[in-house]
Amino acid sequence: MQRKRFLVLPLLLVGAIVLFKFLGAEKFVNPETGRVGRVGLSEQQEDTLGLQAYEEVLSTSDVVRDGPEVRQIEEVVRRLATAAGEAGNKMEWQVSVVRSPEVNAFCLPGGKMVVYTGILPVAETPAGLATVLGHEMAHATSRHGAQRMFQTDLAQTALQGAQLSLGDADPQTRQAILAALGLGAKVGVILPFSRSHESEADEVGLRYMARAGYDPRESVAFWERMSAQAGGANPPEFLSTHPSPATRIERLKELLPRALEEYRGPAPR
Repeated sequence: MQRKRFLVLPLLLVGAIVLFKFLGAEKFVNPETGRVGRVGLSEQQEDTLGLQAYEEVLSTSDVVRDGPEVRQIEEVVRRLATAAGEAGNKMEWQVSVVRSPEVNAFCLPGGKMVVYTGILPVAETPAGLATVLGHEMAHATSRHGAQRMFQTDLAQTALQGAQLSLGDADPQTRQAILAALGLGAKVGVILPFSRSHESEADEVGLRYMARAGYDPRESVAFWERMSAQAGGANPPEFLSTHPSPATRIERLKELLPRALEEYRGPAPR
């Protein structure tokens, strides 16, 4: 009985710490979706980390300085940034094109973007580019990086507390319990949290591209091409940070009516 009491006390302490961190964290309300999240970094800290990562990537990359593809990407980013409104105005947008077969693009906190040339054949058109770039820009304006850091910090704090509470358990039992808790935190909390960010970035990015004058229906065609390009090599959805291609496409189709309303309205030029 005494031993159980000693096991419970560290858990109660850690629970109090987790609650304190949660309640003390800054709230962020997404202006597009109304979704409330909590962030673990200030906007200035995000900008600093984003710039550092951006410079590090470029220092080891084959950057394409000029050409029609660069100019097209810059134009798409310019129109999307205007469409992002006040959230976009807070960012210091900068995009670099990297010569690489990698089928990828990303936007770091603060608005620093990298587009790999390998994604251009999949994008095919300016609207295809707007689909993927709007999605990536939405991650930045939605402050998903800061939210993920906060969620991961809470999970790590809880796991450390569990480790302390099991200090007197036999090593084999302790290791098995901690492994199960670690997997549970990843599959039950962190991965779904990331998938919700991906879905939100899809929704916000769809609005951005529609306002920027790109047909949002092209987003479905783009993700179908991405799915075909991957050749079906996707992990089960519950073990992935991204929704499955089928889930993503169906969700985009559900969002199209509102996006089409914005597309048919006045577009920034």
